[in-house]
Amino acid sequence: MAFGGFSLILWFEPATAIQLRTLYPVLCTTKYKMKIFNSQALKELDLATCEAQDIDSIQLMERAAEAVSLEVISRFLPRQRIVVIAGPGNNGGDALAVARLLIEQGYKKVEVFLFNVGGKLSHDCDEERKKLITIEGVDFTEVRREFNPPYLDENDVVIDGLFGSGLRMPLQGGFKSVAQFINESGAYIVSIDVPSGLFGEWNSGAVRRDMVHADLTLSMQLPRLAFFFEENAEVIGEWKLLDIDLDKEKMREMPSDFMLMEARSIRPLVRRRDPFTAKRDYGSVLLMAGSMGMMGAAVLSARAALKSGAGLATVHSASCGMAVVQTAVPEAIFEPDRKEHFISDMTPHHNHQVIAAGPGIGTRDETVNALESLIKTTTTPLVLDADALNCIAKRPALLQMLPPATVITPHVGEFDRIFGESGCSEQRLMRAVEAAKKYNIIIVLKGHFTAIVRPTGRVYFNSTGNAGMATAGSGDVLTGVIAAFMAQGYRPEHAASVGVYVHGMAGDIAAEEKGEFGMTAGDIADNVGRAIMRILNGEF
Repeated sequence: MAFGGFSLILWFEPATAIQLRTLYPVLCTTKYKMKIFNSQALKELDLATCEAQDIDSIQLMERAAEAVSLEVISRFLPRQRIVVIAGPGNNGGDALAVARLLIEQGYKKVEVFLFNVGGKLSHDCDEERKKLITIEGVDFTEVRREFNPPYLDENDVVIDGLFGSGLRMPLQGGFKSVAQFINESGAYIVSIDVPSGLFGEWNSGAVRRDMVHADLTLSMQLPRLAFFFEENAEVIGEWKLLDIDLDKEKMREMPSDFMLMEARSIRPLVRRRDPFTAKRDYGSVLLMAGSMGMMGAAVLSARAALKSGAGLATVHSASCGMAVVQTAVPEAIFEPDRKEHFISDMTPHHNHQVIAAGPGIGTRDETVNALESLIKTTTTPLVLDADALNCIAKRPALLQMLPPATVITPHVGEFDRIFGESGCSEQRLMRAVEAAKKYNIIIVLKGHFTAIVRPTGRVYFNSTGNAGMATAGSGDVLTGVIAAFMAQGYRPEHAASVGVYVHGMAGDIAAEEKGEFGMTAGDIADNVGRAIMRILNGEF
């Protein structure tokens, strides 16, 4: 390995070879959802595509390699030095095919290292090797026992095709050293399928320093489940999906518990407004929000609810907040609590289609008591956020009392306070799935890829939003948005999905106008209406 001007030679024993069959991702082109498949399902889809389209696996591999090559060509000039690291399986075959295609397109500085330390290549990898070595003057090295690494620096590009998502065990021995060499080189790293060493689904307990850390990961048509967990971000880098036209019928047939929400899956759920309607047709939201010093939370929730289409919004809050709310959101009705500085009673005095509780209410004993009484007695659908969740954390028995299909919207800290500490985001998601089933509730687990977890165990990841939304009050806006859709008659699980997507898109519009550093929660609320219109008009 080249460090400090000297060369370190790595020796590979055949026993360290990792056997794998690279499995391909899919794009679900059904009308309403994009499925995220596991590795076994991907293998079936791979085979089904070949059968349905009357092609063999080599042709499918060539299709993937062409997509990767086009992406590389779009980013790097032909004078760019590119070092291809290929493994013995089909991921390696992809990499060898990419190398050949780049050479054919005029890239003169392509160097290829094929690791065949076990003495056995997959059939398709061997076929691609045969094609590559027929090119006159190709810079090709087949590594069987000894690897003398090339010199690499920040001016170079490495194409990582060592191992794909079919990997079944962590990188070991020489392969781990190769990954570390690549990472320490400073080169720009492009991984095919997944970075080598990363499993396609679950990586809890994995040692990420032993994986290749990509700058760009190119996956075929659909992301791996692993892409949605925070701990893997440093390994995956930027990721992009490449279309290789996998079989649509098979995709429709195969079930999956994990989905990616896109505009095309949300648009059919969003209803246009009938011109022959009145405010009562769009429901009434009751917001239990705000306390002394936290009235902004009530203002943001109410504004978001009204801008999301709710016909009426009533804020029940500490009486000290009347002037604040009625000035900032004159369209909302204000209902003062008997206490001046906090909420002590959550008894609804009128009929509402939904009750949202939590933003800025605090966790005083009297407020917790009021929330407990509401949970025990209400027959109105509930959305619980922020301090309502912190109140539940103080009295865990309230979980058992939640009405069916209650929507809770915790961030990581709130979730862990209620359900216990999780060691990583994978464990937290699995715990959320268990909790949603156990308590028959909908959990909106907020984060970069907010996950909507249904009582059925299905998980829907959101694809909108940006880092500028990590700002005070953003969650209060989301509470108002979800409550507004529930008030308009959307089923709670659909209101949660539509609300999260619209909230994220409103944040994206705000970032376009103000920038991620300059946007506030108020900007998100102000752009909710624009986000809904973009979805309805197909402006994706």
